[in-house]
Amino acid sequence: MSEQAKKQILVTGGAGYVGAALVPQLLREGYRVKVLDLYLYGGSALEGVRGHKNLEEIQGDIRSMPLLEQTVPGCDGIIHLACISNDPSFELNPLLGRSINYDAFSGLVDCARECGVRRFIYASSSSVYGVKEDENVTEDLTLDPLTDYSKYKALCEEVLLRKQGPGFEVVIIRPATVCGYSPRLRLDLTVNILTNHAVNHRKITVFGGKQKRPNIHIQDMVEVYTQSLNWATEKVDGQIFNAGYHNHCVSDIADMVKATVGPDVDIVHTTTDDHRSYHISSEKISRVLGFTPKHSVNDAIGDLMTAFQDGKIPNSFEDSRYFNIKRMKEVELV
Repeated sequence: MSEQAKKQILVTGGAGYVGAALVPQLLREGYRVKVLDLYLYGGSALEGVRGHKNLEEIQGDIRSMPLLEQTVPGCDGIIHLACISNDPSFELNPLLGRSINYDAFSGLVDCARECGVRRFIYASSSSVYGVKEDENVTEDLTLDPLTDYSKYKALCEEVLLRKQGPGFEVVIIRPATVCGYSPRLRLDLTVNILTNHAVNHRKITVFGGKQKRPNIHIQDMVEVYTQSLNWATEKVDGQIFNAGYHNHCVSDIADMVKATVGPDVDIVHTTTDDHRSYHISSEKISRVLGFTPKHSVNDAIGDLMTAFQDGKIPNSFEDSRYFNIKRMKEVELV
């Protein structure tokens, strides 16, 4: 058995949008994988790999220390994706958001250290920077989070860096907004929203349009996390990396969607009070680790369009599985 095949990786939130694409890739690469997830969005996300000899699925809450003490032992690495994701979902129940995104974090990190986990990879967010005027928003700039969601992401980074020590390596990734198709699809993210409306309504409404939105294709995001398990300790331990690709403005994304989906798609522009404009530099991850994205926003649009045509995304406006805030309202998680 290869050295890689012996590694046991815990993916918290492994049945989420990114996790549902990441877990199958880890299995293909020979890892043994544990998934810890509430499965709020149903059990179908990992259907394609369910029953795999190297996969263990655990439905449970990361706020449960007894569950963590049962789950973490034997794991070589943790990729921590689990959270109440995005601002509207967090604001729906701020106490719940804090309890999952922040309060539970120290216990998970302590448990990982005590159980001999070698590397802890934390999925933070590029939103921790707030709005910057700088042309290149790099990892060494100050953090000015605008919302509780991004504030607690930043605070978790501080917690993790404090707990770094010999034998316990920590890596922080600040992703751009992920786009493209996943078995647990989100249709509440800019590229995916616009593609859904273009394919199914033949009409896109652009609010404002000049605001920049950094994006990264979901397959590139998967590649970041899989590679992060093997990057050299001296290059990554205690380090923070932005992970994005192009910083497109919303109007340009709408034009790309129309160009891919069809010339009959109507683009309607309207005013907005939300002028937040985000952009990040991913130069460090390229320079230090040699990582460059292989997929574009256009690829994400094309992948989504193909999935719609193949019938993989039924009821794309009504089904709450695709919309975090709709599902959060339904399940009334506490």
